[in-house]
Amino acid sequence: MTLVRTIEALRQRWSLLVRMFIVLLVLLVLIDAVPFLIDKEKAHTAMESIPGFWSLFGFFSCVLIVYISKYLGKIGLLQREDFYHD
Repeated sequence: MTLVRTIEALRQRWSLLVRMFIVLLVLLVLIDAVPFLIDKEKAHTAMESIPGFWSLFGFFSCVLIVYISKYLGKIGLLQREDFYHD
């Protein structure tokens, strides 16, 4: 029952939770965007010297996975289960 109480407590403090999430996202973007915190001399490829490359790469990879999954679902996985041809 502690999980239920935890969820209820989070629902009661929803605006605080949203603000904390936004602050966390802003901090992550700032840390990723500040170029002097990242050592660019040891980059293996030219793409790695671009600030935020791995963040953008991860985001677009996830978007690509979602669209490929939706496409695979439409072409075959979401077929009707008509075993007896009714």
